[in-house]
Amino acid sequence: MSERIYNVLFLSTRNAARSILAEAMLNKEGRGRFRAFSAGIQPKSEPHPLALQVLLESDYPTEKLRSKSRDAFLGPDAPVMDFIFTLCDEAGGEVRPDWPGQPVTAEWTIEDPASVEGSTIDQKTALVTTQRYLKNRIGAFIALPISELDAVALSSRVEAIGQPSNGG
Repeated sequence: MSERIYNVLFLSTRNAARSILAEAMLNKEGRGRFRAFSAGIQPKSEPHPLALQVLLESDYPTEKLRSKSRDAFLGPDAPVMDFIFTLCDEAGGEVRPDWPGQPVTAEWTIEDPASVEGSTIDQKTALVTTQRYLKNRIGAFIALPISELDAVALSSRVEAIGQPSNGG
């Protein structure tokens, strides 16, 4: 019998950097156990070019990545999510829609690397730092014995992963 594949949605305000990084990373690191998506509350027209560059330099595929609205995941044809992680205060503070399937939700707030002004090096440094935080959190998430945890324990564990003392 094959193991269940879990759908995971990463939400941010603009779906340009943090959530794009997380989507690409979980899709690769999850080794087929997870199907990751990303979306924004007010999405940009495209991902941040330096975010895509950081992913490529770390050997993550980028060809299918695009910025999209969370509304794309609310319709009848949308995949049902098992987990939804908000990566910024703005997305966490938004009125939350009634997600089909009652997914486990958690706030994994990380500062927006796309808002960093300055040189390309400053911006890239912020993106690499964000990538490191996400890698730690995604690694901890992947390691969870999801099928062995009850709903309360699972919710508690995924929320704890997003705390600053747990990788960013």
